[in-house]
Amino acid sequence: MSVFAAVMTGKGTGAISSVQIFGDSAETILKKIFIPVGDNSPTFKTGMIYRGTISNGVETIDEVTIGCEGPTNFSINCHGNPLIIASLMQLLKLHGAELLTTEGLLAKIISMGTSINTISLEAKLAQAKAVTVEGTKIVANQIDWGLNKTAAKWLQNINTIPFRQIKTSAASILRDSQTAKLIIAGCTMVLSGPPNSGKSTLLNCLCGRQKAIVTDIKGTTRDWVSARCQIASLSVELIDTAGLDEELTAAGRNILAKKSQEKTAQVLEHADVVLFVLDNNQSIDQLDNYLLKKIAGKKVLTVLNKSDLPAKLDVSRLPQILVGAVQISAKLGTGIENLVKRIQKLCGIDNFSLQTAVCITDRQENLVKQLKKAKSRSEAVSIITELLNGRLSV
Repeated sequence: MSVFAAVMTGKGTGAISSVQIFGDSAETILKKIFIPVGDNSPTFKTGMIYRGTISNGVETIDEVTIGCEGPTNFSINCHGNPLIIASLMQLLKLHGAELLTTEGLLAKIISMGTSINTISLEAKLAQAKAVTVEGTKIVANQIDWGLNKTAAKWLQNINTIPFRQIKTSAASILRDSQTAKLIIAGCTMVLSGPPNSGKSTLLNCLCGRQKAIVTDIKGTTRDWVSARCQIASLSVELIDTAGLDEELTAAGRNILAKKSQEKTAQVLEHADVVLFVLDNNQSIDQLDNYLLKKIAGKKVLTVLNKSDLPAKLDVSRLPQILVGAVQISAKLGTGIENLVKRIQKLCGIDNFSLQTAVCITDRQENLVKQLKKAKSRSEAVSIITELLNGRLSV
């Protein structure tokens, strides 16, 4: 059988990258290029991790750890520098490995019936798509631990674990998965609020560069402006929207204004988080009930901007959805650190462990939802078995 290799982590995801090598001669190739610490001829054992260096015979390419996932299946964890990855892949090719994409390698593993469960396969696929270092670590944890280990324990102890405990654990995994999804795939954060409240200035402040047009003229943002930035462990697409006006959405009004309003409504609908920006120097009359209806049911954090000016907004009169505001001055950059902490708390990432068991695919989420509603242990066994060993299309 041929030997295949693929990079399993996405470009630019972090300091560590993972390369998978699979095939009957995979161990033979590794013994030619891997020098373990304290042993010049390792005997690889399934489930063990080995530390050492990868060398081309002339110079060391990198210090690595190698995980033996099976007699023909190995994971090389090295530094994420693109030059190191390129050198390692070329070295594997030189020794006879066929280089594939992540999807191509996993398709080979599946087609040859290698013993690796579905959760592990899905995690290996998802590693390349994670947009943050933390997201990559969450996904990698599901390969041998996380959801994989939790499901295996459920199945192994199905007759001794209280049935209610399994269902409670399933519910907890579903909640944690929503937080993990923001870290793994990124977060869409929309700046909304009345015109001239400082949304564009806040976007520029959070992104650290001039991205949006900022003037004292109300309604300057007629369309939407987006920028990507890092907020704690979140990769955020920050969107500055045009203010919503119920009258402008009515038929017969200016067509450009109407289209702008429709786009704002669409962006709000798909937002993970809404930063509702109010002018602390204006009265409560700046609030618009139409806009408040549009953000109902969302994760909303109220931002009282322009704290450098005299306060005229009576916070005691804010509706329930806007209670718990944080004060900032986007113009001066004050209060931003506190704002970031509040965003972390709202998204549930402030104390989130990267070792948490979570669902990382729709298939997993649907099955865990079924498990949460299961009415018998036999039904639970069927669902958990499908979770661990169900069919995966690559």
